Amino acid sequence: MENLILEEKGRFQSSLLSLAASIALGIGAVVSFSVTSFADENGVSFWLPGLFGSLAAVPQQPGWAFTAINYFTPVTASGAVAASREITIGRFNPTVNVNLNVNLNTKFETVILNPNYVFATPILGGQLNLGVLAFVADNSTALNGSLTLASGPFAIMRQGSISQTTTGFGDLYPEAIIRWNSGLHNWMVYGAGDVPVGDYSSTNLANIGIGHGAVDGGGGYTYLNPQTGHEFSAVTGLTYNLINPSTNYQNGVDWHLDWGASQFLTKQILVGAVGYFYEQISPDSGSGDRVGAFESGVIGVGPQIGFIIPAGTVQAYVNLKAYYEFDAHDRPSGWNAWLTLSLSPSTPTNPRSAMLTK
Repeated sequence: MENLILEEKGRFQSSLLSLAASIALGIGAVVSFSVTSFADENGVSFWLPGLFGSLAAVPQQPGWAFTAINYFTPVTASGAVAASREITIGRFNPTVNVNLNVNLNTKFETVILNPNYVFATPILGGQLNLGVLAFVADNSTALNGSLTLASGPFAIMRQGSISQTTTGFGDLYPEAIIRWNSGLHNWMVYGAGDVPVGDYSSTNLANIGIGHGAVDGGGGYTYLNPQTGHEFSAVTGLTYNLINPSTNYQNGVDWHLDWGASQFLTKQILVGAVGYFYEQISPDSGSGDRVGAFESGVIGVGPQIGFIIPAGTVQAYVNLKAYYEFDAHDRPSGWNAWLTLSLSPSTPTNPRSAMLTK
């Protein structure tokens, strides 16, 4: 009886390591993409808070992998965030005095596709992952309310609403990650960039691309204990934004921290919590900055659940997570939901053989 218990315990630990490698392909391999994540110019940033999650730093199975994410978010904003969008699209002259009572509402849904390749040969003693991310999205944005424009003795009141829906392709996002493992501890460094080829126009109310290049880099850590099923991950990074040539506006430097904590209930199911911190640490600049320093920030937190589905030589992982945002400033906020499907090579009989050790 004791031998059976030990054997089952060993199988469970082995399954946890297998699941960790599969999940990391879906959650950790996708590094960076920009939708309407709302910070910086008009509340739109390169980094999407919540992109990293549980098991982000755990090494993966070598070979080709593919991840698809369905992301949906409804957000709102008022005041300067809404006004900045009206200024950019040329709705009024930014040199006049403006008294605002305007609300911004956006619904953004996207499908993100991420093919990537994990190299078996160690690089700097770690495991290299290269990939690129592309997406198709639908952005519906509306401004409604009233504003008063005053210039000298004259004043004009404007009421009503404007709206736009844009469906198209986003920017391309090349990525590179190196991961290391040593027992229960895992580390990673990553780099990503924005190639601004997506649907964008400075006169659009609703955009898919962000209209400028950017570079982002950082590092992370994952603690994974196969015996207890406990896991915790945190990934932090900085974004440097290039100037937007259409508006002569340059976003400041952004700092972000994504985290995830989970508990394996069985060898195929995990539950837990996720969260993020996002803060702009330097003001915007450029001749196109007509609304002052936009130093945005937000905090998000929510639940997650994941399932692993063995399928012969391919292993599938499905994850559902959601975030509720609070303490937001200089950016729209609300909630967002993620549905991730990751396909990767099946884990060998001994999962530890595929995990790099120091």
